[in-house]
Amino acid sequence: MKKLLFFISSFIVLLSFTNAIASEKIKVLIVNEYYPNIPLKNEKIEKLGNMKGTLLVMGTKYTGDIEVWKGDNGLYIINELPLEEYIKDVVAAEVSSDWDMEALKAQAVVSRTYALYQKKISGDSLYHIASSVLHQVYKGNNPDARIAYAVEKTKGEIITYDNSPIAAFYHSTCGGRTENPEEVFGKGYPYLKSVETKCDLSPYSEWERSIDIKEIEKALNIPLIKDISISSYTSTNRVKELNIMTDSNILKIPATEFRKTIGWSRLPSTNFSINKDNNTIFFEGKGYGHGVGMCQWCALKMAREGKNYKEILSYFYPGTIIKLYEYR
Repeated sequence: MKKLLFFISSFIVLLSFTNAIASEKIKVLIVNEYYPNIPLKNEKIEKLGNMKGTLLVMGTKYTGDIEVWKGDNGLYIINELPLEEYIKDVVAAEVSSDWDMEALKAQAVVSRTYALYQKKISGDSLYHIASSVLHQVYKGNNPDARIAYAVEKTKGEIITYDNSPIAAFYHSTCGGRTENPEEVFGKGYPYLKSVETKCDLSPYSEWERSIDIKEIEKALNIPLIKDISISSYTSTNRVKELNIMTDSNILKIPATEFRKTIGWSRLPSTNFSINKDNNTIFFEGKGYGHGVGMCQWCALKMAREGKNYKEILSYFYPGTIIKLYEYR
């Protein structure tokens, strides 16, 4: 009888936890080339309407609760959906479904942790997280059996430090060493330290770009640029600041701001060297992304070398513990 009562009570606890996971939701601001804006802090906005179901936006399907808001800078679309469904779609957008299963599991735990961290710090904001590289990529409903399995096998698992979800930053390709967060975000974290990696599987392990000075002038809104040179480096030897030389003066600009203005894909990372030839600036670089936290292509390599997802995560986020999230 005691064994039966224990089984029933254990089943009730498990059922309660499963239902809690299913009820946890997240609000995602849809950001893309058609809806590029994010509401300003004090922007006056009004709700135009809402619907439940599937919304097709320029060929992309968003499923769940949809809200449409109007602000001073245009329309804002917010998609609220169950967290675990959102994680499946994020993993599908961030990496390839044919990656090794342990790499997919690592991505699932990182994406879940990052989403819950953003939800926690967003408070009572209109939305919790944006759907672009500003946070993590979400391209609507993209069902995939292998990714669904990876998310299901890690259901509810998050990376914690001092019993709280961490700022689980990640990126595509670091180029041999990850970056210290203070160099990018102006703030350090005890669980985010620069580590050596091998991401030679990535198509961005090395890259070259040639950009006409006129394109740079237009992007920066700085006329008559004569030359561009590197002013300083970060602790991991990425470019920290650039000198922009014009007829009248020399302007310093952070390399992270320069990359954002030129375009994330146009200039894949700040790990580059510069050469000038006539009116063209040549960039030779390594990596893709800001370089902080887990390197996705290195995670894939580690998985192929036999590491499991917990070993992968402990390497990129030392001192952390993987726990089941206490859903509300």
